[in-house]
Amino acid sequence: MTTQTKEDELAIEQEGEKDRLAIPAEVPILPLRQTVVYPLTFLPLSIDRPESIKLIDDVVLGNKIVGLVTVKNAEADRATPEDLYSIGTAAVVHRAVKTPTGSVGVIVQGLERIKPTEFIQTEPYLKAKIEVIPDEEEEESLEVEALSRNTIDLFQRLVSLVSYLPNELMVAVLNTEAPGQLAYMVANAVRMDSESAQQILEIAPVKERLHKLNAFLARELEVLELGQKIRDEAQSDMGKTQREYYLRQQLKAIQKELGEEDEQAKEVNELREKIETAGMSEEAKKEALRELDRLSSMPQAAAEYSVIRTYLGWLTELPWQVSTDDNLDINRAREILDEDHYDLEEIKERILEYLAVRKLRLERKGEEELTESRGAILNFVGPPGTGKTSLGRSIARALDRKFIRMSLGGMRDEAEIRGHRRTYIGALPGRIIQSIKRVGSNNPVFMLDEVDKIGTDYRGDPSSALLEVLDPEQNFSFRDHYLDVDWDLSPVMFITTANILHTIPAPLLDRMETLDLDGYTEEEKVKIAQRYLIPRQIEENSLREGEIEFEEDALRQIIMEYTREAGLRNLEREIGTVCRKVATKIAAGEEGKVVATKDNISEFLGKPKFYNEAAERTEVPGVATGLVVTTSGGDITFIEATKMRGSKGLTLTGKLGDVMKESAQAALSYVRSRAKELNIDEGFFDETDLHLHFPAGAIPKDGPSAGVTIATALVSLLTDTPVKCDVGMTGEITLRGKVLPIGGVKQKMLAAARVGLETVILPRRNENDLDELPEEVRNSLNFVLVDTMDEVLEAALGDGFLREKCE
Repeated sequence: MTTQTKEDELAIEQEGEKDRLAIPAEVPILPLRQTVVYPLTFLPLSIDRPESIKLIDDVVLGNKIVGLVTVKNAEADRATPEDLYSIGTAAVVHRAVKTPTGSVGVIVQGLERIKPTEFIQTEPYLKAKIEVIPDEEEEESLEVEALSRNTIDLFQRLVSLVSYLPNELMVAVLNTEAPGQLAYMVANAVRMDSESAQQILEIAPVKERLHKLNAFLARELEVLELGQKIRDEAQSDMGKTQREYYLRQQLKAIQKELGEEDEQAKEVNELREKIETAGMSEEAKKEALRELDRLSSMPQAAAEYSVIRTYLGWLTELPWQVSTDDNLDINRAREILDEDHYDLEEIKERILEYLAVRKLRLERKGEEELTESRGAILNFVGPPGTGKTSLGRSIARALDRKFIRMSLGGMRDEAEIRGHRRTYIGALPGRIIQSIKRVGSNNPVFMLDEVDKIGTDYRGDPSSALLEVLDPEQNFSFRDHYLDVDWDLSPVMFITTANILHTIPAPLLDRMETLDLDGYTEEEKVKIAQRYLIPRQIEENSLREGEIEFEEDALRQIIMEYTREAGLRNLEREIGTVCRKVATKIAAGEEGKVVATKDNISEFLGKPKFYNEAAERTEVPGVATGLVVTTSGGDITFIEATKMRGSKGLTLTGKLGDVMKESAQAALSYVRSRAKELNIDEGFFDETDLHLHFPAGAIPKDGPSAGVTIATALVSLLTDTPVKCDVGMTGEITLRGKVLPIGGVKQKMLAAARVGLETVILPRRNENDLDELPEEVRNSLNFVLVDTMDEVLEAALGDGFLREKCE
């Protein structure tokens, strides 16, 4: 030990030691990285920096006293005074050994806490004046004793959970009586980050130091106990699985000795036999055998076992080679279609053409070419109740094929079509594959109902998935996400149904052959009711043929005053109402045949729901009757115009689309430009506001075909001339007064005949569309074909706009 003067050193005595170690007032400072040395503890250190090795060499040759201070930033290349914490520990170097790698290993013993007050040297290493900071004396108290005991208890539990703390250390802790030394010994033994360790070193009061240490030990113990619990549970599960595996292996050995086959091997053999006999494609068979090999090598308790088993079940149960033979008898097919449906000649002819082509292909090219032919994809479009769905069933019956119907209305998830991938829990094939498996045939008639009502959201676009399904050039290799093998959909005859076309995406519509079912005339409805609806309702209501009869006039009354629709659903519903009331009378004991006539039909159905309002609505100027197409078929609408004092205002109401609003602006501009020729004050708009209303305000309306009706209503209002009450009109108008063609002619004409109009004004360029009308409709209506708005006004308001009264 080096002797120094009293002025140059500060002497302290270590309690409990016979020898006194003097701590100089100036000591070399050794920066420590991620390590904190406490007083009264021993700690090995590894020194590898040149300046630190120089420091240790000088200390060992001198008084062996060194200041150990932790570096705040361990990433710093060389520590400066600013990088060090304010509190450190004075320590004595007991031993220093150089290693073959060039570093120095030392063992130090902490003496006292110190605080560097002034750094007097930075090269070749740090040296500073220090102030010794002894621990504050803590009076013996119950709280300190409790903290000490709790520290020992927590440390004992910690030793039992970790492997790096030897049991001998626990003995040393138990033999430590001083609370301060106990805190330092435990803090030195456990692993903690340098910041937390430094905080404990800087706390002078022993009681506070024990509080801080207890909090750290409690948190560390909680983490370790939770980790131990997790490991125990995992080990328990693993042990259970291994035990079951060993037992199964023993069971297999026993069964083998007894000549018995175990259940899993039996199931695997059955699946292998099904795969061989299913007739699946080479790709599917290869995938099935691969999955079967995986299945045979895993225990039945494995989570993936049931997933693979379900997948193989789907593959083997699909009708890979199961199909029905088409009945190609053209005459028989015609009889079935005529038996099930009245009229619909265009669609019936298309089905017969399909059968004829297949028949010729079979006769001239053989069975192989027949199986390679692409299936037909038809799209039936028409109002509700026109028989689209039932027509699909009739087609299947005529072909002797199985029939599947799948509703697409409201579908928003692409997986409904393509299925889910097997990585998802509870995954299944899409509804296309599910339906084919359920029907048990690979060439059914597959009806996709309500294709115009498919939705779209974050889960995908089902209409895009249908592009492959409904494309004959692609659907021979349809790949469901769940199966993940190709499935041939080309033998399937797909039929889609819709009420309107404009909501169907154009690429999807392009893949289908569209056939229109525009609705039925009054005469057709009467015939259908007599042949189909009345017999069906008599049977459904448990009546006999001799107990009820409908006169033809009664049916016409129901059609005109109680239903007024393009289809037949409400008509059948009203006929069913009559039948139920008759059934009630018979059940009450009344006898005799009930005849429904024109005069007594209101007794069964109540007051009429519809009446001819065209005459009433157009009695006043400013109202014109237009023809429109809705999702329910053709219909009429009344466009009302009124004027009031104002200044060039135009108000449009009735939930109109942009195109219809533009049509109203064009019609007003035409009327203003022709005001003089129409005997209207040319300055009428300067002091007038106009209001155009389209009734049924809750229903969205759009399209250009109301242009001529809007212009006629405006001219009628401004000339105070009523529109003829039996006239309906449709057509697009230009600013020059030209009348352009429109669509939906057949449905509009059927609506005009249904509501009792006598004259219809329509563009001359739509003349060819009149050929599609039933003869009775053509005979019941007077068609006025026009090219200009002047012709429209003459037909609607009369020559010279003279008022004509309707009888």
